[in-house]
Amino acid sequence: MRFVIRTVAISLLAGWLAACSEAPKEPEVVVYTSRKDHLIRPVFDLYTRETGVKVRYTTDDDGALITRLAAEGKNSPADLLITVDAGNLWQATQQGLFQPVESEVLSTNVPANLRDTDNHWFGQTVRARTLVYSAERVKPEDLSSYEALAEPQWQGRLCLRTSKKVYNQSLVATLIERHGEEQAEQVVRGWVANLATDVFSNDTALMEAIAAGQCDVGIVNTYYFGRLISDKPTLPLALFWANQDSSGVHVNISGIGLTAHAPHRDEAIRLMEWMSSEVPQHMLAEQNLEYPVNPQVEPTELVKGWGEFRADDLNVSIAGARQVQAVKLMDRAGYR
Repeated sequence: MRFVIRTVAISLLAGWLAACSEAPKEPEVVVYTSRKDHLIRPVFDLYTRETGVKVRYTTDDDGALITRLAAEGKNSPADLLITVDAGNLWQATQQGLFQPVESEVLSTNVPANLRDTDNHWFGQTVRARTLVYSAERVKPEDLSSYEALAEPQWQGRLCLRTSKKVYNQSLVATLIERHGEEQAEQVVRGWVANLATDVFSNDTALMEAIAAGQCDVGIVNTYYFGRLISDKPTLPLALFWANQDSSGVHVNISGIGLTAHAPHRDEAIRLMEWMSSEVPQHMLAEQNLEYPVNPQVEPTELVKGWGEFRADDLNVSIAGARQVQAVKLMDRAGYR
């Protein structure tokens, strides 16, 4: 009997010593992100320096990351998904890839129209999609709205990026929400009729076409304009804030959501909250010439130099909710 007791005691002691010898795990958060490495790494590095929490992250295209999260299911190591365009965030929500987050910090720092109504995701930066025009051939008083680009005066003068890009799908989705499908289709058909050339694969090529005289006006995300003008400041291009007398400038977001099976839930929420605060907000916006989602944080001087504008106050989730309608409408209208 004494032998048995001694054996059990030795086994318990050995187990206790083994447990003590294991090094405690360092706190960490795992992020899947479609934001480029050079944009997101400095923010994560700063968080690690301030908190000691390591941020491990994987970068890939939006679609690939959403597909990966869905395939991994409960076994996913990811705590957070960061992606661009509310349409992508909405799709991830529809697939059950996020869980809601109740956070007073996030609710305070992120305006209601820039987050999911059920708090499955929150905006991080804001990107405005507005009009760009030739400062040599167009007067600003000739411009007014996205819808007006369908009018006869712009025949043979309009350039557009391909409808395959989610940014344009989101813009058309908001037109459907504002005007109804029939009127929105009339607008898109007018755009197609006014095209000066085939659609472009990206906003930069579109702006270069305007500068070269191929067309006079187009629709772009402002950060593409900022990048191009920073590299080529003499280009005769200017921005015009669309729909200031009606719905306001179309805006979209990059955003973040807590994954449905986040292994490090509490640490991930703390990172989400921190990224909505002043310093990381300034960093996130500055590096890509976007606007901070936190209204208390000022944009960079370059971005401020474009002037103030009234933004559309529709909840950006409309970009996802009406995305299928928008794609079908653009296809019917011949917008490729």
